[in-house]
Amino acid sequence: MKQTLVHHIWRLIFKTFRRKRFAQFVDRIQPQPHERILDIGGYPATWEGHEQIAAEIHIVNVHAITPPADPGHFRFQVADGCALPFADQSFDIVFSNSVIEHVGDFERQKAFAAEVIRTGRRLWVQTPAQEFWIEPHFMTPFIHWLPKSWQHRLTRNFSIWGWLTRPDAQQVAAFIGDIRLLTHAEMVQLFPGCEILREKVCLGLFTKSYIAVKTL
Repeated sequence: MKQTLVHHIWRLIFKTFRRKRFAQFVDRIQPQPHERILDIGGYPATWEGHEQIAAEIHIVNVHAITPPADPGHFRFQVADGCALPFADQSFDIVFSNSVIEHVGDFERQKAFAAEVIRTGRRLWVQTPAQEFWIEPHFMTPFIHWLPKSWQHRLTRNFSIWGWLTRPDAQQVAAFIGDIRLLTHAEMVQLFPGCEILREKVCLGLFTKSYIAVKTL
């Protein structure tokens, strides 16, 4: 119940960003009705209202998700984004939104990026910027810049996520351990030959997230 509330608040706050970002994805990547898209870590809701965008959208998650009653052009598979069971260049587009920061350490993030590049002809990979002063998972400023030991001590009582969920020490440790935000330099390293877009907020003064883009 508490986690559901957190997710609901998060969706409300970032709904506008996601809508603008998706419009930018369509403009830059230009998906075609005959193409196949691989969405790593996504959900059908991401594509609601855009059913005409591709012939097939293949959604991969590490855990099974409940498919819609009528899956239509969606395909679902349980797989690790760092070791995808697909042939090289088997998808026209690989899409991923706020996933790479959850796959593990930097070595795992390198494996994830390599799999994205290997399986897709074009790509769009978004992730929150480590440099942005608000940490979107904690919904709290500055806490992610502190040492991990400080984060463990402060998260429960000094973050919005902690106030809403009231996690125990084990849940705090698991939550902190699940997140590794990336810097601009790391995105450049992970996605060579790609354009790294900066998603700006606050009159363009701050970079909220990075998007690795590869077009034809």
